[in-house]
Amino acid sequence: MTFDPERDIPSLKGKVCLVTGANSGLGEATVAALARHEPAKVYLAARSRDKAETALSRIKATSPAAKVADIQILDLDLASFDSVKKAAARVNAEVGRLDVLQLNAGVAVIPQSTTKEGYEIQFGTNYLGQALLTQLLMPLLLKTAGLPGADVRIVSMSSVGHKNFAPRKGILFDELKTDMGTHSGAELYGQAKLAKTLFAYELAKRYPQITSTSLHPGTVKSNIWSGEKRFNILLNNLIIKPLVALTGVSNEEGAKTQLWCSFSKDVENGRYYEPIGKAGKDGPLSRDDDLSRKLWEWTDRELQEHGTPGWPSE
Repeated sequence: MTFDPERDIPSLKGKVCLVTGANSGLGEATVAALARHEPAKVYLAARSRDKAETALSRIKATSPAAKVADIQILDLDLASFDSVKKAAARVNAEVGRLDVLQLNAGVAVIPQSTTKEGYEIQFGTNYLGQALLTQLLMPLLLKTAGLPGADVRIVSMSSVGHKNFAPRKGILFDELKTDMGTHSGAELYGQAKLAKTLFAYELAKRYPQITSTSLHPGTVKSNIWSGEKRFNILLNNLIIKPLVALTGVSNEEGAKTQLWCSFSKDVENGRYYEPIGKAGKDGPLSRDDDLSRKLWEWTDRELQEHGTPGWPSE
């Protein structure tokens, strides 16, 4: 399929969008595309305030419409439940609707560590922090879905790594509250991205009035592959880096799939897509009903242990 953000994104007048990980790369490109269509507000969510302000300046310079768009920086560290709760509380207090939630932020194959609450860092950042954000914003999303003419979307950034790198069992629940240091960085990245795909699949079943999808953006020249990595050195230097350099597309091109998932009428609820709008390429575990339910129930228990209200009823 083809998708032209200038032509195919509808008017966003009166609508509110939120994009995580929006201080660079695909997130920044997504905010810039949204800003050209007169949204009521776009939240540019990022961990680094300085980087977010720099990104906002770049976005404002992309078009006259973006220059005047209401884009608000939202401080959000997905590896901290306190930060997620504060960000969600601000959004819930400031706006009366939320039409598009882009769970774009992510880290890839970084050195072993844990989040502030003790979860494996890639799983905690790529999945669990964003699941918490979604849970806390769900009442607002459901309220919006009930408005006349509403078309609410939750778009979860996954990766082809969910089928290439994840553990054979899918999610290693018994080890998630450790740094999982005996596993490779690639395996833990695949596990986190599988969780994002399962999350979208289960969201679609539990909240069918909201369109939830996951996706792989393609090989993109984004900042996610910079910095220290836990890849095998030969794999990183001989395969990963050359592959990104030779075949990677721009962030603007890479963002088209998540924008397509946000607005296309051809989207099927709960599906995983690859560029652009190609379904049926997900791994065998991504639509496993038992695994998606187990992940949902595990997530709900963990979040409630940290004082969250649980998922709202439909």
